Amino acid sequence: MNTQMQVKNPKTMAFILMLGAFIGLFGETALNMALLNVMEQFSITAATGQWLTTGYLLVLAILVPISALLMKWFSTRQLVIGGLVVSLLGAILAALSPSFEILLLGRLVQAMGTGALIPVMTSVLLIIFPIHKRGVVMGIMGLVITLGPALGPTLSGVIISSLGWHYIFWISSIFYVVLTVFALVKIVNVSEITKPKIDVGSILLSTLGFGGLIFALATMAEASFSSPKVWGPLLVGIISLVLFGVRQMTMAQPMVNLRVFKYPMFALGTAIMFLSILVILSTAILLPLYLKGALLFSAMAGLLLLPGNAVNVILSPIVGTLFDKWGPRVFVITGSVIVLIGNLMFMMFISATTPVWQIILSFMVLFFGLTMVTMPSQTNALNQLPRELYADGSAAMNTLNQVAGAAGTAIAITIFTAGQSGYVVDVPTATQPEILAAGVKYAFYFITGISAITLICSLFVRKASDTQQPTHAVVKATQPVRD
Repeated sequence: MNTQMQVKNPKTMAFILMLGAFIGLFGETALNMALLNVMEQFSITAATGQWLTTGYLLVLAILVPISALLMKWFSTRQLVIGGLVVSLLGAILAALSPSFEILLLGRLVQAMGTGALIPVMTSVLLIIFPIHKRGVVMGIMGLVITLGPALGPTLSGVIISSLGWHYIFWISSIFYVVLTVFALVKIVNVSEITKPKIDVGSILLSTLGFGGLIFALATMAEASFSSPKVWGPLLVGIISLVLFGVRQMTMAQPMVNLRVFKYPMFALGTAIMFLSILVILSTAILLPLYLKGALLFSAMAGLLLLPGNAVNVILSPIVGTLFDKWGPRVFVITGSVIVLIGNLMFMMFISATTPVWQIILSFMVLFFGLTMVTMPSQTNALNQLPRELYADGSAAMNTLNQVAGAAGTAIAITIFTAGQSGYVVDVPTATQPEILAAGVKYAFYFITGISAITLICSLFVRKASDTQQPTHAVVKATQPVRD
């Protein structure tokens, strides 16, 4: 059934939403290439500095599930314009920051704006384009989701070398201003406002759940698991998430409709996206540290990642077009194999004396595979949902994507730190570049393991239309209960 809503300028709306989301997602990793600069300027450790990325992703993980509720309370225009304005305020605050604390606050405010934009983008694109064009549209959106954080270190490296890290935020601010003006003119309302009851308990549980989980993972970089400040938040997070899930399944109008996971391809596609984003964000924080700290390149080292990003740009629309003809299975399985190969190459090549072409080649292989995995998985997942569940499915998937990013960043830094410590014990005379390279290589064992799990999941992918749908009773249960 065609669930398209006719709007006057669907391509313009899509462009505004995608560019706004791209800047926000670029912001996730934009400071990774500047991390060593920021650490030196503000006299902080890597474990503290990584909060500039982890904190950003943590706010997204907390806000995105609430977005499903916001889309039922506020119009598309209100959410898009509000998201852009809040992002602008955060970027300006970060650009003016005289201290690490103010910089972190600016990052968190910017993340609030991005948290409103990403789910709206996914939901709106599914509504304003017909199903036979979704492969191409979602291919471009998949490019935005993967290219934003992947391109962060590359573009920011050029900005840092030329102007300084503050200008990352000034340039973002200019884009936010321009997009806000266009949004005022071109964005129209396509969402249905039902104003369901706001459940404070659900908001509190999701905030404690995702916040506790990510805080614990990030804290493990500088404290052992036996420390109360690690296992305490972790325990609170797990218990809160369990209670949150139980609460959502028993509510007539849940904040996040977890019944979307009764659609098998949606559940599987979301799992594959989760693992893929985890790989992308882990790599995005490790490689800049490696290129600058071990291979001793300047911030312009971000340009070394450009060939991999170019593969993503070129391949995304091609995969999107062929997806409509071939379906997801061939892409997801093939791509998962290539992702695993790319990470195995990193494991073999990384050292303090690695020729840089080997890193460039590994990154290109990695993103060749990731491009084939992410878009088909996401599109196939959302295609299985009926239109009334698009907002819920989008919120659920995007929430887990942000959790994956935050968890990936936190775990990568934790394993990186542990790898460095272990190497110092084994090789007391090692130089700093050798120690840093050993830490990065150790972290890639974890990333490669995640890639292997992704490959196993890909073997079960089927075209959404070929899979059994949930019973009518389940679909009906997701509808709002009217008095």
